[in-house]
Amino acid sequence: MTSDEKKLHSRLKKCGALLEGHFLLSSGLHSPNYAQCALALKDTALAAGLGARLKKAWKGPKPDVILSPALGGLIIGHETARAFGVDFMFTERDNGAMTLRRGFSLKPGTKVLIVEDVFTTGKSTMEVFETAKKARAEVLGALSIVNRMGERSFYFPSASLLKLDFTAYPAADCPLCAKRVPLVKPGSRTARSAA
Repeated sequence: MTSDEKKLHSRLKKCGALLEGHFLLSSGLHSPNYAQCALALKDTALAAGLGARLKKAWKGPKPDVILSPALGGLIIGHETARAFGVDFMFTERDNGAMTLRRGFSLKPGTKVLIVEDVFTTGKSTMEVFETAKKARAEVLGALSIVNRMGERSFYFPSASLLKLDFTAYPAADCPLCAKRVPLVKPGSRTARSAA
């Protein structure tokens, strides 16, 4: 880790955003670790600072719009848009499909930068990407505070402020399940219980 990454890791740990336990990820995998960036982003000064750092981390052309998935990307997407001085929009799930609602629309050719709190499997980012492509917008790339995707990557440019190598297990092979450690579902993709 670089010194900036160490400082961010320490800050996230201190505010309780880096959790330990037994978590059901939105991918269906189980993990002993979870990054709950909402606990860091409740600090408005920290959120603004992280948005400015994401702007600085972006090496591509300036976007016209920052686009984030609800719910996790809302705050950091808004703060990154503020840092760039551009508009912010978000996507939501409607009957399981990611879509633009609330009067949001993208004009063909709009330069879009996707911003998330955490890249976990990349699924939400790719759903936002597909939503933008359907509108014939130009997706420049994606940014996140935390990247826990491991060796996987997107086929478009991306950057993150902190890379974390969290372990994840298929439910059938989870040692925490074998030890009967209670399972918690802290994510926002679905409202179902982990029980």
